[in-house]
Amino acid sequence: MRIVVLDGYTANPGDLCWDKLKELGECTIYDRTAPGEVLERATGAEALLTNKVVLNSETIAALPDLKYIGVLATGYNVVDTAAARERGIIVTNIPAYSTPSVGQMVFAHILNITQQVRHYSEKVSQGDWSKSSDFCFYDTPLIELLGKKIGIVGLGQTGYNTARIAIGFGMKVWAVTSKSRLQLPPEIRKADLDQVFHECDIVSLHCPLTDSTRNLVNANRLALMKPTSILINTGRGPLINEQDLANALNTGQIYAAGLDVLSEEPPHTDNPLLTARNCFITPHIAWANFEARQRLINITVSNLKAYIDGKPVNVVKG
Repeated sequence: MRIVVLDGYTANPGDLCWDKLKELGECTIYDRTAPGEVLERATGAEALLTNKVVLNSETIAALPDLKYIGVLATGYNVVDTAAARERGIIVTNIPAYSTPSVGQMVFAHILNITQQVRHYSEKVSQGDWSKSSDFCFYDTPLIELLGKKIGIVGLGQTGYNTARIAIGFGMKVWAVTSKSRLQLPPEIRKADLDQVFHECDIVSLHCPLTDSTRNLVNANRLALMKPTSILINTGRGPLINEQDLANALNTGQIYAAGLDVLSEEPPHTDNPLLTARNCFITPHIAWANFEARQRLINITVSNLKAYIDGKPVNVVKG
């Protein structure tokens, strides 16, 4: 079997090992592949692995040997799954590998905002604490999480894990979910979307990107939020209308935002959120700690091995 990894660098920049994948066939691994290089590199491959390289219907049609596409991520919108299905090509993804690390990033942003971690670290480095007349130094409000309401939009594995962490902090958890009230533990209250934006102190996005969720956070929803509220997004960038969020932050309509994803990545330098007030952005790294990437590679190998054995797993239904 000829296996080609089109963009393996972000999953493994050199601190992990591809050896188990190489045991499954003739394996070529590229760090990155530009759109114009896809066909040349993928021709003859039976198994093609991609993270963010797009495999559209035209590309799939031009690869007659292709039998398997493995997405090195949970989201698989980079693959035209309908075109793959028409040609009998199996498409798999990597569910749940980053669940713990995403929840960790959600609360890294929440704690940075509520405890002003970056602000005070910078103040100490600048000498403000050394000049203080008191044993401590603070010049901004600090926010306790106990008793605060957090709204989780999407209660899949990452959303549910985030809810469990929030419960550990003593927070009241509201969730926008298709699950019935009877399916939820007593600590999680089912709510509708507008309720969550209107009532919650923190809103964290964990829903997939679909036609119905694109621009889910827009001027109208932001207007429902309290001026003390915080928005967190570790899901997909286009869930948010970025200009509307920048306006809400700059006018004080909401207090702060913590984002790990943007609509275009890497972002254009004129993205309004890069200069918005109280907007804290990390470069799409919620998934990228060593342990999560190790799980990703392990599941990638397991998925391909299961396909070779005639019992494919984690097959996407899109």
